[in-house]
Amino acid sequence: MTEHAVPSSSAGDADEPQPYRSPFLALPGAVEGVGIDAGVAWHYGHVTADQRDLAAGRSVVDASHLGIIRLTGGDRLSWLDSLTSQRLTTLQPGESAETLLLDIQGHIEHGAAVIDDGTATWLITERDSAPAFAAWLNRMRFMLDVQLAEVTGEFAVIATLGELDLGAADPNGTPLVWSDPWAAPPEHGWSYSAHPVVPAGGVADAHPGADFPLKLHVVERAGLQTLVDRASSGALPIAGMHALEALRIAAWRPRLGAEVDSRAIPHEFDWLRSAVHLEKGCYRGQETVAKVHFLGRPPRRIVLLDLDGSLGELPEVGSTLSVEGDAGAQTVGRISSVAIHHEDGPIALALVKRSLPENVTLVAHLADEQQVTASATTIVSPGAGRAAEVPRLPRLERRGQ
Repeated sequence: MTEHAVPSSSAGDADEPQPYRSPFLALPGAVEGVGIDAGVAWHYGHVTADQRDLAAGRSVVDASHLGIIRLTGGDRLSWLDSLTSQRLTTLQPGESAETLLLDIQGHIEHGAAVIDDGTATWLITERDSAPAFAAWLNRMRFMLDVQLAEVTGEFAVIATLGELDLGAADPNGTPLVWSDPWAAPPEHGWSYSAHPVVPAGGVADAHPGADFPLKLHVVERAGLQTLVDRASSGALPIAGMHALEALRIAAWRPRLGAEVDSRAIPHEFDWLRSAVHLEKGCYRGQETVAKVHFLGRPPRRIVLLDLDGSLGELPEVGSTLSVEGDAGAQTVGRISSVAIHHEDGPIALALVKRSLPENVTLVAHLADEQQVTASATTIVSPGAGRAAEVPRLPRLERRGQ
């Protein structure tokens, strides 16, 4: 039984874990999420207002369905550095990072928000992937001084976009608050976006990630009810996962449980921006990362979609995208995330073929065979990659000429 589970009360399925349900779902108006956000509130009945409060840094989001892995031992950072895409050996207490675990072909298998408190390293990841991630890491410890535990049953995550004090856990004297590097990416990363990285506001074509200062607060799970009581009394404004997802999509920020499939590589999502160190030593999948970045092109690329909302219906996650061509409609991608933004309306993230022209009208297909038109904003350029300027050798003249 995983640490997310609670015992079943039915005699017929006594050994079957019950799905996680957050105590925040007891608040008035709470509507539960589905899919990767099942178990927490999708919204509380005030979608637009809640989203504005979250964007302004005034409210919190219950993300207690996320998974948490704790690493201890003197070798924990150097060991994790050797396995994943980010440079972690220099991570100081209280500093945040993001890292990816790749397979030998460079495909994304797992990812985590990383924070160290000087004694332990904490990994925040998707709930469903946490047990498999922890099991894989546990097999890789060998004779090193590393101890590992999935501690989702003891700790939970609350998300904010502001500097709110939520009483984050500090078992070793350092509050466990992870700051997303997407808003201010590290110098050793690489962005495939043409939009400059500048402070939020003031530059029309600035990268929208600057307006998404996400923080994940690790709190003791036993104290969640106290936060629920504060929210119930009105002392703690609260928003649902829909608000966070809408702002994430608008910030072009990829999410492991949403955007990633079995073929995904970091370049397709502009993830070299925040989760890949291009100058660190060997790790699994590094060869693919280097080859695609310096010599090749990612086969797909992520785009932001502005969806036509006139039908009053949105495409589902996984819906196909097509474009009209000389041979009729051609499938060119799929939608990975969709939400209604408080300013921009219906928006989505989608993975499309790299070769798709930048200024075409796309069609998203609904479950009832209706269609929604969409215009795409380029996030990862079709020309991304090939960062190394390799000189082309001159042809040798034919002998005898």
